[in-house]
Amino acid sequence: MLQISTVLFVCIVGGLAHAAGGEHESDDSALKETLFQALNLALLLGVLIYFGRKPIVEFFSTRREGIATELSESANLLRLAEQRNSELQLRLVDLNLEVDGIREDAGRRAEAEAERILSEARASAERIRRDAQSAVAQELRRAQLALREEAADLAMEIAAQKLAEEVGDADRDRLVDEFITRIEPNTGEGTSR
Repeated sequence: MLQISTVLFVCIVGGLAHAAGGEHESDDSALKETLFQALNLALLLGVLIYFGRKPIVEFFSTRREGIATELSESANLLRLAEQRNSELQLRLVDLNLEVDGIREDAGRRAEAEAERILSEARASAERIRRDAQSAVAQELRRAQLALREEAADLAMEIAAQKLAEEVGDADRDRLVDEFITRIEPNTGEGTSR
């Protein structure tokens, strides 16, 4: 910065000396005019740099810090987003595993329930079969008993008919006498006791 100030000072002093000296020649004056304009430009730039340097440096420094802060925040947000993404990916894998587990468990439960229902159906069918066999056996015994009673009744009727046809009054008197004879000795024994 000191070098720029020195150059500007030399240019200003040279320009002022040149302005005080007057015009010598036209070529010389064009050159002097150009030097004077260059000196004015350098002076203007020097003043701008001298007074504007600090705000410009502060602006760019602030801007650099702001960009660095934004980059840092962006990096943090990116890191957080990647961390969140990896967490969500892990949860997604866990959810997929959990869904698979639920499906397997539901399949096992369905199979167990189907087996239980089938077992109950088999037991119910067996119970119905036993009850039916028991009912058939009971009905068979009832039918056999009814047939025996009917056969006995029929045999009694046939015997009664045959007796009525074949046994006469003399046979009846003889049978009654035999019956009485047989009963009397048994009756006497029963009373002596």
